[in-house]
Amino acid sequence: MSRINKLCSYLFKCNTFADIGCDHGYCTEYMLKNGLCQKAVISDISAKSLQKAEKLLKNYVESGICTPVCCDGLEKIDKDTDLILIAGMGGEEIIKILKNSFIPKNFVFQPMKNWEELRRYLIENGAHISVDDVFCDDKYYFIIKGEKFGEKQNYSQAEYKFGKDALNNPVLYEMLKKELLKKQEYLSREEMSQESKKTVEAQVKYIKEVISGEIK
Repeated sequence: MSRINKLCSYLFKCNTFADIGCDHGYCTEYMLKNGLCQKAVISDISAKSLQKAEKLLKNYVESGICTPVCCDGLEKIDKDTDLILIAGMGGEEIIKILKNSFIPKNFVFQPMKNWEELRRYLIENGAHISVDDVFCDDKYYFIIKGEKFGEKQNYSQAEYKFGKDALNNPVLYEMLKKELLKKQEYLSREEMSQESKKTVEAQVKYIKEVISGEIK
């Protein structure tokens, strides 16, 4: 399953949908084609990038169902939007967007890095994570789905780092085993400083403990 198809599988029927940093607009096309939203907004900070999605969704834009918006993050997005997707950005960039605006009523985030920081920010600011998983499409991707408000969650260190659902997903362990091999290979280099070696050894130990189930 492709990354886009997998992302779309986490989206759901709603009145209004917004795709932030929409790239080609494929996820919005999926929502509109399948009648999963009555109105959609596609946005990007770059007008040139936004044009790609406008071209794909030309008929929807012309009919007034889809509105293109050139803006920074959620700057021009209505707080009452039912579902907001932000995919393909770093976790720190998503946090910056949320800090400068608001946490959406319902969200699907797919951070490319710094996913641990994003999880912490959401939970520490009262959001509820309902799905916290991982999938593979040549690369490994974390998916974080949730709501602005919900029951207070307690996450362990490993859950913050890898995702509550991901820790029960074989895909995560495939990822960790590959990461472990890379770090073990790195340790075999003679030119490593003692400080670097200790850091990597600690990382290897931690990954092994997660794989073995010693850490949850």
